Amino acid sequence: MLYLRTKAQSTLEYVILIGFVIAALIAMGVYMKRGTEGKLRESADQIGEQYEAGKTTGAYTIDTKLQQKEILGTDGQLFTDISRNSQTKTGNETVAALPTL
Repeated sequence: MLYLRTKAQSTLEYVILIGFVIAALIAMGVYMKRGTEGKLRESADQIGEQYEAGKTTGAYTIDTKLQQKEILGTDGQLFTDISRNSQTKTGNETVAALPTL
């Protein structure tokens, strides 16, 4: 009888120990994720300055050519047909100078 109590106690101790190990791994997951993100950011910083939309300026001119036809029907109703023939976009876009280290 004493053997069965000791065996059950050992099993319970193993379950508790495995539970602690799993809880520690879950808790360490947050810190491992932070470390991985830090290494990724460090690698990106070594490549150089990254693109920022706020540092981009542009000036464009858009030319659109339209054709409009107005047709007066026999009953006095006016029909308008508008069709776009072409559209061109010209201009430039610049990115501000990156700071030197």
